[in-house]
Amino acid sequence: MTAALYEIETSEGDDGTMHPVEQLWTPGDDAVENGFVVHRDLHVTGIDDATEEHLYPVAFIVLGHHRWADVIEAAAAYMARVHGWRNLHLYPGDDPSVLIPRIPRAVHTHGLFLRHQHPDHGCACEWDDTWRMVWAPADEPGAVPVTALRHPAALVTAADIPNPDEGAPATWAA
Repeated sequence: MTAALYEIETSEGDDGTMHPVEQLWTPGDDAVENGFVVHRDLHVTGIDDATEEHLYPVAFIVLGHHRWADVIEAAAAYMARVHGWRNLHLYPGDDPSVLIPRIPRAVHTHGLFLRHQHPDHGCACEWDDTWRMVWAPADEPGAVPVTALRHPAALVTAADIPNPDEGAPATWAA
């Protein structure tokens, strides 16, 4: 038996019993209702650094495996629709003299989407209408194929995108 790559969050009930507050979720028809934007049949969303809250995404996730150029276009569409700007090179307020040499490469990888247990009837807890994703090998039960791209202005370590050159379970997108 191998160690789990992720832990399902739990909460303690009034009787002291621990209960899961999230479950595996496969984004489908409800992806748009959960923060994904559709651009040319691609479902894209921005993700935050797991350790900090940011005003803007540090990376983008597109459901499925897609070409690098399509992911860049989808990321720009996401930023235009959600944040009202199209420039992928800088965050608003950044110093334009800071050189960002190029847009990072996209990777084909897999993720497990974990979602609050009861999205159809809110419980008014901190988890309502939330989901999170953890990177996973392709053979992990419930793993969803995704294409990931770090935001060019984000620190390389901010998004923690799997790096195929370091043996991560991912391949470079064409």
